[in-house]
Amino acid sequence: MHRREALKNVAFLLGGAISASTMGVLFESFTLPENEKNFVLYSLEDEKIFAEFADIIVPTTKSSAGAKAAGLGKFIPMMMKDCYPATMQASFAQGFKDLQAKSMKDFGKSYITLTPADRKKLMIDLRTIALAQKESKSEENKDLAYFFITARDLTLLGYYSSEIGCTKAREYVLIPGRYDGNAPLKPGQRSWAT
Repeated sequence: MHRREALKNVAFLLGGAISASTMGVLFESFTLPENEKNFVLYSLEDEKIFAEFADIIVPTTKSSAGAKAAGLGKFIPMMMKDCYPATMQASFAQGFKDLQAKSMKDFGKSYITLTPADRKKLMIDLRTIALAQKESKSEENKDLAYFFITARDLTLLGYYSSEIGCTKAREYVLIPGRYDGNAPLKPGQRSWAT
C-alpha cells in the first residue's frame, strides 16, 4: 500500500475527528498543479514550532512517544505545501503568523519560548476562537481558526499514520488473524491499528 492510500485510510478511520476541509483535500486526489505546490515555504524554525504545537495535541505518555517524536514538525508543512491548494496554503500561513502574534500579545514571548502550560492555555484559546469563528462565519480570526483546525487535523492524521502511532499508541499485530469488526476491547486497551 502506498503512503497516500494509507493516509486516506487513516483519515477515513478518524472520521469525525478531522474537519470536512481536510477530508476534502485528502479524498480529492492529493494532486496539485505544479504552480500551486510549495506556494508557501517554511523554515527549520517553523518546523520546530509545528513540532511543539503538535506535541501539545499528542504529547508523550508512559506508553508512547508524542507527535514531536513521530516527525510532525516536518509532516505538517510537507502536507500543506504538497496537498493543499494555494488559497488554503496562504490562509494557513497567515494563521501561522497570527499564532505568533497572539503568542506575543498574550504572553510577551514567541511561541517557541512559551512554557508547556502557556502553550496549553494558548491552545484552549485557539480552540475557542475556531469554534466561535465556525458559528459566526465572520472574517475576524478566519485564518487563525483555519490554521488551528488544519494543524490539529494534520497532527492527528500524521501521528496515527506514523510508525509510532500505529505500533505504540495503538494495538498492532504484524500478522493479524481473522477480521472482527466488533471485537471487544478490555478496559484501558488501545484501539487496533489497521
